Amino acid sequence: MNPNQLVNCEDIKGNITQVPIKDLSFRPAVYGVVVKDNQVLLSKQWDGHDFPGGGIKLGETIEEALIREVKEETGIDVKPKQIIFAGDSFFKLPFGGKCVQSIHLYYLCEYLGGKLTTKYFAQDEKKYAQLAEWVDINKLNQIKLINSAADVGVIMQVLKSSQLKRNYQTSGKN
Repeated sequence: MNPNQLVNCEDIKGNITQVPIKDLSFRPAVYGVVVKDNQVLLSKQWDGHDFPGGGIKLGETIEEALIREVKEETGIDVKPKQIIFAGDSFFKLPFGGKCVQSIHLYYLCEYLGGKLTTKYFAQDEKKYAQLAEWVDINKLNQIKLINSAADVGVIMQVLKSSQLKRNYQTSGKN
């Protein structure tokens, strides 16, 4: 592949920037899909909602990153159970303007406990994120889901399957 070949990178507002491949950084990321009492845990970001997660740091395992990111964005403790989807994207990071090629891994997670809070937000998250919330699975089509990969529809189908609900719901209060 020609390192000067251009790729389209999308920013949070949907604007496209063309960037030479040689100027991209690689950013693997992991996201948690947490189901409890027929609700899914979503992180409120920008003007919509996303699954809690983010970039995997160098030297960090996928599982460590997933547990850290979910806790950081929501205050909730989870245990990764199984990968349910993988996707990719090219996007422009909202702070610093760096363009990245990312692989997104989505894991079904078991809810272990915790309380919704913003106290673990990273510095940048304090600029755009709000308190996470539990959203009824049947109301997901009524909210704006933001996601840098084009995979939300597949994940919604997984969430709505009765098999998944039976296997991964836990009882308890928010």
